[in-house]
Amino acid sequence: MGVGKSTFTNLLAQTLGGKPYFEPTTENPYLSDFYKDMKQWAFHSQLYFLGRRLKDHAVILAEEGILIQDRSLYENAEIFARNLYEHGYISERDWATYQEIYQNAVSLLRPPDLVVYLQAPVPSLVQRIKNRGRDFEQSIDVTYLENLNNLYESWSREFRLAPVLTIPTEDIRYLENPAEYENVLNLIKQHLGGLPVPLLT
Repeated sequence: MGVGKSTFTNLLAQTLGGKPYFEPTTENPYLSDFYKDMKQWAFHSQLYFLGRRLKDHAVILAEEGILIQDRSLYENAEIFARNLYEHGYISERDWATYQEIYQNAVSLLRPPDLVVYLQAPVPSLVQRIKNRGRDFEQSIDVTYLENLNNLYESWSREFRLAPVLTIPTEDIRYLENPAEYENVLNLIKQHLGGLPVPLLT
């Protein structure tokens, strides 16, 4: 959140002549209930998100050419749903059910050829979120972002279904500096080894 996924996805798609895929804009029908009572509706909300992500992943795999997705189904399960579970909003029983569905689905789907992890420290994320001025994001708790960031760090180190390329966006100004973007692009090409994609950012 605030790391620049959509911007990077667009830029990469334009550069490589690929097709970008963004987070679905369809509203989760459980979200309003979830924000009123997180413990009651967290499981329902995350199960809906998982279903949407699985559908999106299948649609992308049916396409041809270079495909670049801004957020994956893996993140939904391993970061956002796990965060709710670890903080007591999803019960042990519901988490076991969620994990069984997720793991079975993942075993049936072809993974991406490369995962690009855009990395940034929490203070930078907070400032970027503030700068882009979306009203619904301004009240996001810093502790929540720290929890998500910690889970992203662990996930990026432990993910084994595809190679993971970490790009520290705090140090690499690829949007402002064409030479730095070219270096990032070369790293991506090296990791792909000339294969057709889908990329996940």
